[in-house]
Amino acid sequence: MIRHGALILCSVWIGVSAQAADQTQMGAGNARAEQIGPASPLVRSAVELLTDNARQIANSQIREATLNSFLNPHSCIRHRANVDDAAKNQIIATLTAQGLVNPADAASITGGLKAGIFPPVISDDSACPLLPLSFMASPGSNFGGHHSYPGGLAVHESLNDQSSINFADTFRGEYGQLGRDRLPVARGSRRESDVEINQDVVLAAPIWHDWAKRMVFQWNADGTEFTELNFGGAGTVDNNGAPGDSRTGGHHIMSIAETMARGLPPVLVIAQASAHSAPTLGNEFKVVNWLRAAAIMAQIDPVAKGYLVIDGSGHPRLPPLFGLGNGINLPAGGQTNLLVEYQIHNLSDADFVNSIPAVTEAQVLLAAIAPKFGFNSSDVAHYNNFFRNVVFAYLSPERLIMIYAKRGLDEVVEEVSKLRRLHVI
Repeated sequence: MIRHGALILCSVWIGVSAQAADQTQMGAGNARAEQIGPASPLVRSAVELLTDNARQIANSQIREATLNSFLNPHSCIRHRANVDDAAKNQIIATLTAQGLVNPADAASITGGLKAGIFPPVISDDSACPLLPLSFMASPGSNFGGHHSYPGGLAVHESLNDQSSINFADTFRGEYGQLGRDRLPVARGSRRESDVEINQDVVLAAPIWHDWAKRMVFQWNADGTEFTELNFGGAGTVDNNGAPGDSRTGGHHIMSIAETMARGLPPVLVIAQASAHSAPTLGNEFKVVNWLRAAAIMAQIDPVAKGYLVIDGSGHPRLPPLFGLGNGINLPAGGQTNLLVEYQIHNLSDADFVNSIPAVTEAQVLLAAIAPKFGFNSSDVAHYNNFFRNVVFAYLSPERLIMIYAKRGLDEVVEEVSKLRRLHVI
């Protein structure tokens, strides 16, 4: 058994690309990812689970759009349709002028702001641009982050969708059950409830939230990934001129832009926008800024479309929905625009608390055992493309770490040996 401390020292350099890729061109490693992810039983089953869940969406517009978003490889990128170079420059200028992007944050990206905000896609500038990666080849996060392997996006979304369903049923059971004298009682997880939680939003928001990772996290030739640009704020005074930082992963903004461009309803789009922060505890400005940035990318008026309102102070706010007023005179010091669906979606996106450390530690374990399978982690491209990314796509870092924590490194070797016996590695 290799000492854990020694393993940790290796994790700083394992699988890291030595040179930044040109992100103005589609990922040179995308084709290899297309070979790995769709072949994994774990990835395929995650897609089947998401398909079953999406088919339960009652609203036909949301159901068909959601199924199309991950099952149709020829689905047009609506917010990029007919967006030529001049339009891109204008969108970037507007985002910058409104304090929704900080140009300094693009310094490490080859291609700068334009490559970060408009990752390369198939048939760019056309009426029907297409995503450069299939759903089953896309990672769930940046390289070394959660679910960072081909097909990790499907696994991440399936877990989040199940979490969303379970959280909603728990809320219904805890706050929506009536007992004697019609007073509320707690009865555990329930689907039926005296309070309304929109099941369509519960099912659809986790699927839409990470939609844009299929263009943001393209694969480099060495099996690493593109660098993501954070925007949706400038990072200093983002809270209506007061101190605040609303920058977030660009995939989040682009995914919201896509649902806006497809005309999906405010209750879903705002819930989707709440994934990275619920609009509570002083964080409404973050969700508002993400909606503003997405609307600029989608080239729509977010107030006219019902995604935002302007309050009496001239500030954009989340709109009260379902006939609860026009939002112009929101109570001072309070919010009348909160829906439990926003918090449920935010909670369901929190699996990174487990998945990020799982990847971090599992990378160390794989580097340690790689020689047993004929791989060397210092040969970055071969190691990533034919060992690290394959093992993670089939077994998942989370499973490997759970096995290691209770059974030790020898059992991790046995788990990986399954893939050798199947001639997968």
